[in-house]
Amino acid sequence: MTTTPRLPKRWGKPLALAALPLALAAAQVQAQSYEMVIATQLPESLSNNEIYPALVHFKNRVEAQTDGDLAVTLFGGGQLGSEVENGTEVQGGRTLQSTIMSAGAMSSFYPDYQLVTAPFLFTSWRQAWAFFDGEWFADFMTGTREAANMRYLGTFDDGGGFVAFTNNVRLIETVEDLEGLNIRTEENPAHVAIMRALGASATPLPWGELITALETGLADGQFNAPVLNTTFNFDAVTDYTTLTGHVYNSAPWVVSESWYQALPEDYQAVLVGAAREAIEISHGMSGALATASWVESCERFEACYLMPPAERERMAEIARPAWQEWIVDDFGMDAGRVEAFLGEVERVGRQVAEDDLRIYGQ
Repeated sequence: MTTTPRLPKRWGKPLALAALPLALAAAQVQAQSYEMVIATQLPESLSNNEIYPALVHFKNRVEAQTDGDLAVTLFGGGQLGSEVENGTEVQGGRTLQSTIMSAGAMSSFYPDYQLVTAPFLFTSWRQAWAFFDGEWFADFMTGTREAANMRYLGTFDDGGGFVAFTNNVRLIETVEDLEGLNIRTEENPAHVAIMRALGASATPLPWGELITALETGLADGQFNAPVLNTTFNFDAVTDYTTLTGHVYNSAPWVVSESWYQALPEDYQAVLVGAAREAIEISHGMSGALATASWVESCERFEACYLMPPAERERMAEIARPAWQEWIVDDFGMDAGRVEAFLGEVERVGRQVAEDDLRIYGQ
């Protein structure tokens, strides 16, 4: 005779029913064929940065379209280590399949990414987004596959893209106002070359030493996106801020190439489609956060200044040749590759302006 096993009396009927969702969830986990772990340095917040919300959308879309068979797990706030540590793990593709890195960290895996450090590269978000989302740049980034076993998925703005100076000495309204200032930069020789060309001295320091450097006078100022300037309360250690946009901070998103190639083709298509939509979602949030943070900067700093295009161009005419000399002579980049890169940026800018006028202005 066959009997039905009884639950232990201590469970009781309500607890047994309550345990069913947990059992089903465990069964779903066991049924997952693929897992994609993504690491970012950005906080796990849906309101103070543009990257994490985009990753949440990516996770939801991928899991929905694969019926949970490709599970996506997000780790924000640097929980899984530094950018370079994350990049190294992604190369292996075993414990970490994807990450988002700053331009400096990306350059350590794909040296050609140093081209993106060019000063005054873009004049508008529209130009930047059209360039980074275009086929030319995607083709340029295919080099990450051979160089680092990484597949490029897209480029986020890092903190809103365009940067603003903050300093303790004076309000920067012209290039001459930079003369003699000691500006902290990232540990990136491109930024050092740009500051020196503009008449300032540069003190390369890691992020963790920045506030102390400003408090003690080791540095007079620094530059970062307005989002970071307000989030990290730079108004408490510097008095003046100027939005110059002389650097455009970007954050490329990569996935392990060997792991990607092991996915079924339909899952590859889902992943790419979801990633591209996530990038588009992030663009609008990036602009909104940067705009709000600049308005907040003008309320919190002693004085603020939005540098007009004519003065930006004056600064660019000084900084660009110095940067090009550095990247060709010191860094060793082929001059023709540099010219092609800068030429495509200019072409995209003209195309965006022409298309906007043709479609909406006539």
